[in-house]
Amino acid sequence: MDAATLTYDTLRFGEFEDFPETAEPVWILGREFSALTEKDEILSDVASRLWFTYRKNFQPIGGTGPTSDTGWGCMLRCGQMILAEALVCRHLGRDWRWVKGQRQREEYFSILNAFIDKKDSYYSIHQIAQMGVGEGKSIGQWYGPNTVAQVLKKLSVFDTWSRLAVHVAMDNTVVIEEIKRLCMPWLDFEGAACVEVGQELNGCLEGACALAEEETALWRPLVLLIPLRLGLSDINEAYIETLKQCFMLPQSLGVIGGKPNSAHYFIGFVGEELIYLDPHTTQPAVEPCDDGQVPDDTYHCQHPPCRMHICELDPSIAVGFFCRTEDDFDDWCLRIRKLSCSREGLPMFELVDSQPSHLINADVLNLTPDFSDSDRLERFFDSEDEEFEILSL
Repeated sequence: MDAATLTYDTLRFGEFEDFPETAEPVWILGREFSALTEKDEILSDVASRLWFTYRKNFQPIGGTGPTSDTGWGCMLRCGQMILAEALVCRHLGRDWRWVKGQRQREEYFSILNAFIDKKDSYYSIHQIAQMGVGEGKSIGQWYGPNTVAQVLKKLSVFDTWSRLAVHVAMDNTVVIEEIKRLCMPWLDFEGAACVEVGQELNGCLEGACALAEEETALWRPLVLLIPLRLGLSDINEAYIETLKQCFMLPQSLGVIGGKPNSAHYFIGFVGEELIYLDPHTTQPAVEPCDDGQVPDDTYHCQHPPCRMHICELDPSIAVGFFCRTEDDFDDWCLRIRKLSCSREGLPMFELVDSQPSHLINADVLNLTPDFSDSDRLERFFDSEDEEFEILSL
């Protein structure tokens, strides 16, 4: 643990590389920028993403557990970041911008409070770690992308304000019929209750019903997480162009993954480099103010984001997408099918109309670790528990 802490907790602010002077476009979560003429816009977009890092001196997890996640919580923090991006898109919109010192909307603080490091926040490190116990992960153990996706799916059920439909697509297969039934409540049950007036949400009092009944009656906003394994020990280069294309889709939530010993939240690319937010620095835990607002400077990355060559990416990842409406989802399906026909790279997953018969069994969501591969067990984050079909040429 100490070695991991020394390795991870050495971010040297002030020494981050600026974006290269290149004519190649910069893509960040479905938005295109020029590194030559739009550097301020790039940094503003990056700073507007919620950035979750290791924290220390928070309430003990489970009452008697750890008070810091340094050295073990990197993938959990990446899971928080990809879900927070979905909530920002859901409640504030993709074009919302955070400005230091500027008064923010109530919805912003409701989102941030959902991730504060305390036991009663919907998506806190406490909730994720304890929910992970049901997935076979003891508190303080490293997660893989699939495990954190499954935990976020379970936690989202309790978030009655956002009413997200979180779907984790297994076996490299996205089934349209499954998603439509999940996102259209009237197909499965009647009515959809909204948050009552004055209900307390993560420490914030909502003055009005957060979601109009008309808005939720037809489609619950979709968070689609697709765990993938794109190779054995290294990423198969045949998938690189397809992976880059995912960041160009307007529905992109980015990718959680990393490289051996560290997990990152990837938000885009420039040339052959991935752009990412790094959770590996420890900051003090933050307490919300009495009015529900949060001192939020440390939740935004205010320096140029990190970059790494795409070939360094660990093959175990989870790709995320957000579809606020049914039209957004239908548009995503069209774009994915067009990508599947492209000759620039191999498809990373399959999009089908209905569930293939060979996938209808009780073992699809089996997360039992496979301890037969000792090399993979040495990884800090647990790619050994990901039940993937290995994709190859």
